[in-house]
Order: sequence, then C-alpha cells, then structure tokens
Amino acid sequence: MPKIDQLNETLRKQIASLVAEELEFPNGLITILNVECDTNFYSATIYFSVLPDNLIGSALEKLNKISGTIAKGLKNRTRLRKIPHLIWRFDPTEKKASSIEQIMDKIAEGINEDEMEDIKYEN
Repeated sequence: MPKIDQLNETLRKQIASLVAEELEFPNGLITILNVECDTNFYSATIYFSVLPDNLIGSALEKLNKISGTIAKGLKNRTRLRKIPHLIWRFDPTEKKASSIEQIMDKIAEGINEDEMEDIKYEN
C-alpha cells in the first residue's frame, strides 16, 4: 500500500474516533467513510455519511465547528509535523445504494416465482 494510502487510512481511523468522542449528535449517526489528502498535504477532504438524510446540513455545520478540535486531536495522536486543513464533504454513495436497493426490492416484488426461474445468473 502506498504511503499516501496508509496516511489516508490512519487519518480516517483517527478522525472517526475523534468525531465519536467530541461530537454530540444525538438525533443521528455520522460515519467517516474516506479521507483524501492532497499531494502537498495542505488539505484533507473527509467524506462522511449521515443517517437520517435530513440531518446532512446540521451534521456538516457541527463538523465544521469542531474542525479545530479534531486537528488538535490529530496532532496529539499522530506523529505528523503538519496537520492538513480539514474539508468536510457529504458522500451520497450510501444514500444512492439504498435507493437502488429499494428499487430492486420493488422490482422483485413484481416478479412472480415462475418468472424468477426464467432469470438466470451468468458469470
């Protein structure tokens, strides 16, 4: 694994832990999905998801508010000389996957057992 990938994964784990410790978000769940540092390590984009979906705005606001606390925590927990500027981005991948799954469930409900036997899986 390249060093930048190792760094991104280390930051993801540490940021997820710090968010769980520092952020009070009683009505929802925030998950840190991925971290991508730019090549000069000036900034790190942190991708997150939120459940329920209607709390995306308030989650982003709270994450931005605790960015300084997260940066201080990273400085204490890692041996990095420079902590990147943290940029928070909502990742809609899980929301899209859930929508696709719901569509597939509806399609499957409309197919009877005889039709299911006609559908063959091919590798």
